Amino acid sequence: MKNYLLILFLLPMLAFSQKISREESEIKKFRQELNAEYLNPKETPLRGDNFKNFQEHPFFPIDLKYRITAKFTRTENAEPFDLPTSSGKTKSYREYGKATFELDGQSYTLTLYQSLDLIKQKKYRDYLFLPFRDVTNGKETYGGGKYMDLKIPKGNTIILDFNKSYQPYCAYNAYDYNCPVVPEENRLPVEIRAGVMYEDIYHH
Repeated sequence: MKNYLLILFLLPMLAFSQKISREESEIKKFRQELNAEYLNPKETPLRGDNFKNFQEHPFFPIDLKYRITAKFTRTENAEPFDLPTSSGKTKSYREYGKATFELDGQSYTLTLYQSLDLIKQKKYRDYLFLPFRDVTNGKETYGGGKYMDLKIPKGNTIILDFNKSYQPYCAYNAYDYNCPVVPEENRLPVEIRAGVMYEDIYHH
């Protein structure tokens, strides 16, 4: 009887640990793929010695408190707009929706966008773009902010996994790339200690 009760007690814990493991494996896969991209001479934004010396990205430790289920609200009748970029040019986007979530007991809202250029390509039709800034920018992460790639959810929630956030290409090569500037509405007044960290060694 005692053994039976012990099994019943352990089953939920085992299920939870398997869930954690699956989430962590997704994050590790993201890291591996990002490193592989930057090590691939056909895909990397790095040039010259920056490419030659690159081994892997520095990352914050995986922290599942930054993997958040947010309330997702679609934006009705959103008009296209021009989002400024790092080069002074613009790119065409439209607001697709807003994600509202809680972190450490505080509520925040971020706006998600859809690129009007990318949706012309079949593989990007369900792609959403989340640029954001937080208090780590300019210290442990790139001063211009970070990005996250998402897919259009089917329901009214969306997973925001900041462990999969990354720096824009312009952080590594400001000459060849034209990166969207984070809108003021997506500035978070807290530290998001997750995802790719940044070493400011690329523009000297």
